[in-house]
Amino acid sequence: MPSSQQHFINHVRIPEHNDWVIFILVGCIFLYVFMMNIIERDASLKDFLLQKYFDASNNLPSWIITSCVTTLTLSVLISQYVPVVPKFIADLQLFGYQLNKFGYTLLAVLFFYVIKSTLGFLFYQSIGDGKKWTIFYFTSTKFYFILSFLLIILCVAHYYFPIDRNKMFLYYFCFFSFVFIFKVFFYLFHKNKILPEKWYYKFLYICTLQIAPLLLLWKLLFF
Repeated sequence: MPSSQQHFINHVRIPEHNDWVIFILVGCIFLYVFMMNIIERDASLKDFLLQKYFDASNNLPSWIITSCVTTLTLSVLISQYVPVVPKFIADLQLFGYQLNKFGYTLLAVLFFYVIKSTLGFLFYQSIGDGKKWTIFYFTSTKFYFILSFLLIILCVAHYYFPIDRNKMFLYYFCFFSFVFIFKVFFYLFHKNKILPEKWYYKFLYICTLQIAPLLLLWKLLFF
């Protein structure tokens, strides 16, 4: 009589814990509450978004906080699509810890923004229009403030709603492509005239400080 074999299939699904996402998002919201109540002196959302450059104060701290929130939320959202952490990064250890996909993405996005901001500052200084740099980051703060809230909403939907993440990648790609194009036109036609007056400086800025860093970030994360 042939011996019978029993096959057991484990149908128990290990739930994915995303508490780290909530901690980061709550921290980002806390940063914005601190910014609006302390740095912006209890300004309303409407007043903050519509304030004029010469009426505003503490522009640099607001820009830094907004950049930090945008960096964190963007890293949370796209880290799940990073195929692999490069070996030379994964081999690095700090206090016995290695960078996971989120840590590597955060490091790459932070590097992207620091390099882009530094080159932007040097660009305005090199063309003799250094004063316009302060107007530029004041104006860009409003843009990234709105974008960061959209990223927070996308992070909540991505991690806490039953969506097909493979299909969503295409939607994210279209969304960020639209955001990039909108940002270029926002910079070009904003009433503060944040880009240089001469057209070839505008073309140089868009190519070298908008498109090139973005291609570098894409290469760091997905190749």
